[in-house]
Amino acid sequence: MLASSSPRRAALLARLGWTPEVRPADLDETPWPDEAPDALVGRLARDKAQAVSRGRDDEVILAADTEVVRDGRVLGKPADDADAAAMLRSLAGRSHLVMTGLAAIRGGAVLTTVVTTAVTFRALEEAEVAWYVRTGEPAGKAGSYALQGAGAALVERLEGSETNVVGLPLAATVALLRGVGLDLLTGDQPTPR
Repeated sequence: MLASSSPRRAALLARLGWTPEVRPADLDETPWPDEAPDALVGRLARDKAQAVSRGRDDEVILAADTEVVRDGRVLGKPADDADAAAMLRSLAGRSHLVMTGLAAIRGGAVLTTVVTTAVTFRALEEAEVAWYVRTGEPAGKAGSYALQGAGAALVERLEGSETNVVGLPLAATVALLRGVGLDLLTGDQPTPR
């Protein structure tokens, strides 16, 4: 089961041949005071997985939370077009981090990890920022861009997992799910406990 409503995460899992039931967790994602970004994404992934796992002890639950971090600050999703444009300007010509917390639960086993990818935007002209905002892609996206779409044109360099920037680092996901008895690459399914 996937504790996320993200169509990007479901599509990435489908590439590996897994089409899990989608059941998003409904919880407050507000950062705690002075909570570090890596701690935030790890906590939210774990909390989402635990919220969905209640009463489903034999099911494998996967959850994730992805945030864009610049200068130690989580940017979040834009409130509107003006906010999206401001975020894009703040990322232009600079590097930032994309952090994804992952959690996999089955029965009493809870495994978590955090994956970090460094992304560098090229310098952007104001007309490019305006164009990208008009595409509508920034809406609902952490950091106001989508690497899997037209936002790829904004990125000069990437160090780490590309699928992490899309929202689900596949190599880490495969490893985490193996830890709770589900091997996406061989098709081995967990047996009920």
